Amino acid sequence: MEPLAPMRLYTLSKRHFVLVFVVFFVCFGLTVFVGIRGPKVIQTSAANFSLSNSKKLKPIQILSNPLSTYNQQLWLTCVVELDQSKETSIQTSFLMTVKVDGVAQDGTTMFIHNKVHNRTRTLTCAGKCAEIIVAHLGYLNYTQYTVTVGFEHLKLAIKEMNFTWKTYDPAFSQLEIWFRFVFVVLTFIVTCLFAHSLRKFSMRDWGMEQKWMSILLPLLLLYNDPFFPLSFLVNSWFPGMLDDLFQSVFLCALLLFWLCVYHGIRVQGERKCLTFYLPKFFIVGLLWLASVTLGIWQTVNELHDPMYQYRVDTGNFQGMKIFFMVVAAVYILYLLFLIVRACSELRHMPYVGKCHITNCPGQGEPGVDLTWWEEWPESTQQEA
Repeated sequence: MEPLAPMRLYTLSKRHFVLVFVVFFVCFGLTVFVGIRGPKVIQTSAANFSLSNSKKLKPIQILSNPLSTYNQQLWLTCVVELDQSKETSIQTSFLMTVKVDGVAQDGTTMFIHNKVHNRTRTLTCAGKCAEIIVAHLGYLNYTQYTVTVGFEHLKLAIKEMNFTWKTYDPAFSQLEIWFRFVFVVLTFIVTCLFAHSLRKFSMRDWGMEQKWMSILLPLLLLYNDPFFPLSFLVNSWFPGMLDDLFQSVFLCALLLFWLCVYHGIRVQGERKCLTFYLPKFFIVGLLWLASVTLGIWQTVNELHDPMYQYRVDTGNFQGMKIFFMVVAAVYILYLLFLIVRACSELRHMPYVGKCHITNCPGQGEPGVDLTWWEEWPESTQQEA
């Protein structure tokens, strides 16, 4: 049997277990309370526009409110009011055109995309018309924006068009910065304490869980994104892309950890890379590749086209979404198979619930009852 560095989990008493869960639920409750009582995530403001009883829909030019980097993103939405009975149900498609220009601090207009974007949108009305997302900007380079919207082939009796600006609440952005900073500091402290507790033991004596924790804790530090404040200091899409990359790496590492741990219950001793790790890396690697590809695809499309919406324009990467769901289903089935096999294996293992003499809490200390060890056969003691 391979020697293992002692794990704190094996020495926890019932009181310690209760204390750990109480602290967890208290922290979880505090985050929920802050989420409920804290600032709203999205703030809305009505756009300064009136249809003025115009019978012909001309291109509409709308100027946004002054913005800062704390607003993070910008949406322009529209709700159409028809000059008809509320019981009327209508679903029609029309061509919408959008042109976005940035307004610098000195009042000069800068071209963001020196062209007019157009996409087909569907207007659905059942008593009240559904909201339409006109444009979306993933990051803000300018203090104000001018959006020119055109409606073509929309032949309906329109009473009014209500445009609304939506952005992240600056108060929420500041709260998010502090939350991330606190979790980055806490993760760094826990990582240092964990490394300090294992400094006396060779890495060959670490258990699988301890080896994985030495990987997951630094990845958790990146998951909390210590570079997040750069999103408010640098006018670029790169910090946001970096945040998505860190999150996908940590989550896929966590998925890989679950596979290895449940399979490791049945495979003791040396675990070969080709037969043990390679199939798991292959499945989780496909999940990571699909998720990163979808994220990059969405970001690139949003950068080049403010009218792009992943919920509407899904035809371009429908195949990638199907591929991701198929691989995710394979992962879930494989994980369930390993869990069932591990539970059945533990049930039939001899000496289940007996701790190894080198890992037993308080070994050799006065007053510790070691009769369970003496009751084992001598051959079993030598084997252990």
